[in-house]
Amino acid sequence: MGGVGAAVDRRTLLIGGGAGVGLIIAFAAWPRRAQVPLSAGKGEQVFGPYLRIADDGRVTVAVPQAETGQGAWTGLAQIAADELGADWERVAVEPAPLSPIYANRLITDAIGTTTRLTAQSTSMRAFEAPLREAAAMARELLCAAAAARWGVDRASCEALGGMVSNGSQRIGFGEVAGEAAALDPPSKASLRPAGTGPLAGRSLARLDLPAKSDGSLRFAGDVRFADIRFASVRIAPPGGTVAGFDRAAAERTGRVRLIEGSGWLAAVGETTWAASRALDAAAPRFTGPADADTPAIEAALSEALNGPMTMVALRGNYAAAAEGRRPLGATYWIAPAPHLSLDPPAVTVRPAGDRLDLWAGTQAPDLARAIAAAAAGIAVEQVTLYPMPVGDSGGRAIDPEAIAIAVAVALQVGAPLSLTFPAATAQNQDACRPPLAARISALPDPAGGIAAWHARFAGATGLGAAVARMTGEPIPEFIPNGGVPLYAAAALRVEAATAALPIRTGYLRGDVEAMTAFANESFIDELARARGAEPLAFRIGLLGGQPRLARVLTTAARIGEWDGGGRGSSLGLAACSAFGSHIALLAEAGIGPDQRIRVTRLVAAVDAGRLINPGLVRQQIEGGLLHALTTATGPPPEIIAGLVRARPLGALGLATLRDLPRIEVALVNGTGRSGGVSGLGACVLAAAVANALFAATGLRLRRLPFDPMSPG
Repeated sequence: MGGVGAAVDRRTLLIGGGAGVGLIIAFAAWPRRAQVPLSAGKGEQVFGPYLRIADDGRVTVAVPQAETGQGAWTGLAQIAADELGADWERVAVEPAPLSPIYANRLITDAIGTTTRLTAQSTSMRAFEAPLREAAAMARELLCAAAAARWGVDRASCEALGGMVSNGSQRIGFGEVAGEAAALDPPSKASLRPAGTGPLAGRSLARLDLPAKSDGSLRFAGDVRFADIRFASVRIAPPGGTVAGFDRAAAERTGRVRLIEGSGWLAAVGETTWAASRALDAAAPRFTGPADADTPAIEAALSEALNGPMTMVALRGNYAAAAEGRRPLGATYWIAPAPHLSLDPPAVTVRPAGDRLDLWAGTQAPDLARAIAAAAAGIAVEQVTLYPMPVGDSGGRAIDPEAIAIAVAVALQVGAPLSLTFPAATAQNQDACRPPLAARISALPDPAGGIAAWHARFAGATGLGAAVARMTGEPIPEFIPNGGVPLYAAAALRVEAATAALPIRTGYLRGDVEAMTAFANESFIDELARARGAEPLAFRIGLLGGQPRLARVLTTAARIGEWDGGGRGSSLGLAACSAFGSHIALLAEAGIGPDQRIRVTRLVAAVDAGRLINPGLVRQQIEGGLLHALTTATGPPPEIIAGLVRARPLGALGLATLRDLPRIEVALVNGTGRSGGVSGLGACVLAAAVANALFAATGLRLRRLPFDPMSPG
């Protein structure tokens, strides 16, 4: 097994739990085999699959979801701590071990694969209920143990602040944890009324923030062993092969070893720099598809948009309503969107006899583990994967493309190996959010509504394609989530077709909902203006029985001082319902003398149901808006041979800190279940900016990313 460096001592990754705990990167308490969901360390007791309570009173929450910067570790721990009655200062989190019990069933039901997966703003929605149930059961056991010790009725005991109390009697969780864990759990535990605990609705500080701020948080590329080697890699285009390289030139750069695989060439050295330098000298050449480029992508979209379609939604008789009339129509084009991640794919592998240890930042750890097992030619039970934090919030870490290569290289080297993709390789191999083409037509009703609405969407799945690459299953057909408009139409027809794209596609924050919302919310603005109607009033009049949407629209308009959106106004609106939440956005934008788009203000109103941590919601709305702004105003990727052409981030003309708009987020106090928010801002940004630009300039931009010199 190789020697262990100072940064790793084989205990679990633990964050939070009081000032004395801090951050530990370690792995000893992890089950060596994944059959047991959760194991106890010294002085700890396990309470179901999600909780451990230590003798010193520390509560550790096993979190199934990856921490990508969205605050899942904090929000999910807050849910459990509040239901349990824990002292927040004594709460810690760690990634849950690999087990089917932690599958994200809210999302895997849709993709047909039972697995852990962090995507589509599902973390709180998928795990709030099981975490509350687990915490309630643990609370019942703690109270029962304390009651037995005191000789009182269990019903007279309460758990709060890390203590069980009965009148003047108080005892810490840790003091009765051993007795509680030995009790038979009740058949059912009573939940506290939702949102009534002392931690509910509080903007508690993020558990991961201190470690991220001081640099002590460890990522997959930070794991070290005494005998570790470092690798770099160059990869062929999809379906391509290694055509040749200069081995002698690489070996002249120093003590390096070249390893050729199926479609890739890796170099192994004493540092990542040395490995990358050797690959530069080797100058590998690859074969690849010659016609997988931007024109081919647009041709595939056009063919699908004009070809046969599958019915998605049908109401009324569109053909009868449109007969003899000329509807208003528009076509929208959305280019592939790269992740532009600052966190390149990285993985550390350690061969250990007939087993394999793996450290990876991944949003799909079960599938990543299976890929590692297949690459090593061993059973999945022989692989221990430690899910590490993820440094990219856009969704890039769903695709674990570095894992199979790292395993293959580590097995040939016979020593622990750290592989980090070079920046250029990371950009080249990025599976972009798929492109989309949408053609929408509508007929106004003389009474002021919409008589008929017809939308045709051509695109491809992103998340489904990423999962299919990992499972080997066929890529599912494209479904235009969010394609049905929010607004009432007497006759409705929504259709979709899957485009045969010549590129790999992947998941990006906001997913399909962000693209269909751009088309629908841009078109509803066009329809309102064609009728001479004020866009806000036009929307409100068509919402029907959707008071939550109406409320966020009027709230954003009021705070943003909506002026009607007439010519010269520079204000635009957009709204969306997605991920169980509702959002409206008012944008203020214009085009500067340099022909660059300037977005100066964004006002968002959000109804995300019952709020667990309002601070996290605000952070995610702000982050989602800025992420979407970069996607909407940055340059489109240049696709060559099925790969994104790598360019330095500084050369892309992306917005800098001084260019960012002022952002205001109003949280409308909602009721009912908590909704998702991570991708919510991405759903409204582009349409609100496009509508504002039309008001300010008269230019209707129907292509994403925006190009003022080439309006739609």
